[in-house]
Amino acid sequence: MIIEPTAIRDVYIITPDSHEDERGFLMESYRQDIFAQNGIHDVFVQDNHAKSLSRNTVRGLHFQFSPPNAKVMRVTQGSAFLVAVDIRKNSPTLGKWIGIESSADNKKQLYAPAGCARGYQTLTDNCEVQYKCSALYNTDGLGEIAWDNPEIGIDWPIKEVPFLSPRSKNTGSLQDWLKNPLSDSLMY
Repeated sequence: MIIEPTAIRDVYIITPDSHEDERGFLMESYRQDIFAQNGIHDVFVQDNHAKSLSRNTVRGLHFQFSPPNAKVMRVTQGSAFLVAVDIRKNSPTLGKWIGIESSADNKKQLYAPAGCARGYQTLTDNCEVQYKCSALYNTDGLGEIAWDNPEIGIDWPIKEVPFLSPRSKNTGSLQDWLKNPLSDSLMY
């Protein structure tokens, strides 16, 4: 397993070792000891699995502030552009983003600590994304930033207007979140 740091502190790209033969493949998508050796000490308590039927579906930019939640995202069917945005107050990379293409074929994963908003754009129909979470889902502790926030400037691979949830069509900006007193829960 290769765990590579990115330009955002504590955000990593993870490439599992995949052992393949004529039967298929076997890989470890998560190993607590290897994660810890590379600075990822979260205990994961929940796994989520999402399927998007259409290419160019955007989910996010979501985050959980209460309790703060780290995630490891990976694609298990099709391909998607996975994104993490640093929203930690006082972080030197506040508002910066990292994006990778992850697919069932390349098996790349994106780890983003608590204090990062996460999202993705599906690049294929019938795309499935799975993610490990370090905190249990809490509806009252959720936040979202607009996927197309110009101050963040994510370079999404598909330039068409995406399929969005009704909630995602009406979300605020990063600056709106930073003005919210709850944003203090995600300090650098």
